[in-house]
Amino acid sequence: MPTKDADSPNAAIDSVLTAIADYVTTTPIVHSEAYTMAHWVLMDAIGSGILALNYPECRKLLGPVVPGATFPGGSRVPGLPYELDPVQGAFNIGCMNRWLDYNDTWLAQEWGHPSDNIGAILASADWKSRDNLCNGRPPLSMHDVLTAIIQAHEIQGILALENSLNRVGLDHVLFVKVASTAVSAHLLGATRDQIIHALSNAWIDNGSLRTYRHAPNTGSRKSWAAADATSRGVRLSLMALADEMGYDTALSAPHWGFNDVVMHSQPIRLSQPLGSYVIEHVLFKISYPAEFHGQTAVEAAIQLHPSVAGRLDQIEQVVIETQESAMRIINKTGPLLNAADRDHCLQYMTAIGLIHGHLTADHYLDEAAHDPRIDALREKMVVRENLDFSRDYLDPDKRSIANAVQIRFRDGSLSPNVVVEYPLGHHRRRREAEGPLWAKLESNLASWYVPAKVTRLMALAQDDGLEAWTVTEFMKAWMV
Repeated sequence: MPTKDADSPNAAIDSVLTAIADYVTTTPIVHSEAYTMAHWVLMDAIGSGILALNYPECRKLLGPVVPGATFPGGSRVPGLPYELDPVQGAFNIGCMNRWLDYNDTWLAQEWGHPSDNIGAILASADWKSRDNLCNGRPPLSMHDVLTAIIQAHEIQGILALENSLNRVGLDHVLFVKVASTAVSAHLLGATRDQIIHALSNAWIDNGSLRTYRHAPNTGSRKSWAAADATSRGVRLSLMALADEMGYDTALSAPHWGFNDVVMHSQPIRLSQPLGSYVIEHVLFKISYPAEFHGQTAVEAAIQLHPSVAGRLDQIEQVVIETQESAMRIINKTGPLLNAADRDHCLQYMTAIGLIHGHLTADHYLDEAAHDPRIDALREKMVVRENLDFSRDYLDPDKRSIANAVQIRFRDGSLSPNVVVEYPLGHHRRRREAEGPLWAKLESNLASWYVPAKVTRLMALAQDDGLEAWTVTEFMKAWMV
């Protein structure tokens, strides 16, 4: 039978669209470990968002689009008094969770932070649940939320395995938009066909340029880009629920489809069936709010701190060995213009580790950056690609994110060459990370809530029966 012309109105629907729609509507999640990790991911993301509320540059972007506008019965925002429409609710939750670059990470041909989708998930689930209650229907449960988190991680993460947006100049948040569209549409009650329609529009939207992540344009948009994407997913879902049409060959249409226009005729593909692989292997940022490719460099620098902190003026050279991805995106010399520039600079974060023996979000602010020792050390740094690190980074059995740091002193002596292959929070160090992950959450909550509230929220966060909570109960608990 001849293949249908992709321009024909009877052309087959792009398989990526149908595979994602079928996954969110019919594929069961069978591994209990996936739900455990989704629980951790949810609490870690919310905690990262609560910490971000302490920063005025984040808070100024939150609230309704029009100041003073109200939406009673809308989506609530943890740590704040707002009730918003679900599109703006998704932006608020996504913005705060992502602001400090402290939520989870996924590394492959494309990079990203799958918990960015939690903005769309919580906002859609909360508004839908409150609307259900107003109309005599039951609210969604936190089991539904955890399932959506697993699904969003899988969609974004499997797309990232072998489809590189960064090589064509686009930001990874396009995959956030696609994943958020799929799961929010399903939570809001869309049919399979409506989910496909929404997904097709997500691809047709295309995506934002990466320029705000790189000199000379590095800026704070990188902290709200995913929020913009996750909120756009909710908007497209609501349009599909209103029976707005979709486009069956949004990806594959000759000349005008995403594959030809954006990917230089390389088709977007799902390299393996969608299940729960990504959530079970996702990377947690436990120790440092820093771009993930540099996490192990910071850990190595902190190990060296006790022996070099008193000899900073005697350092002749700092050699950092890293992976190819870090070479491309966080290997920066010259002036760093703002906090957004600094937290994506391998040399800056390594210098902080060597000087202070720890790294916090405050180290990226102007006051800390004025310390002359930082740039003095950066000028002595040599960054090299280690081919073994690059190979192991892409090895599906390893997925390491290795860095090595060694100091040469003026007298010719050398520090140990400290190699850290897997950061705390990597799948291979997962159980080691559990205690520090809960400690991170408690510390983040204590930065915003009164002690009694912190105690109640920690009990909620560690409740083994979380899945049975209703979404409305859960979201109310975080309000102020």
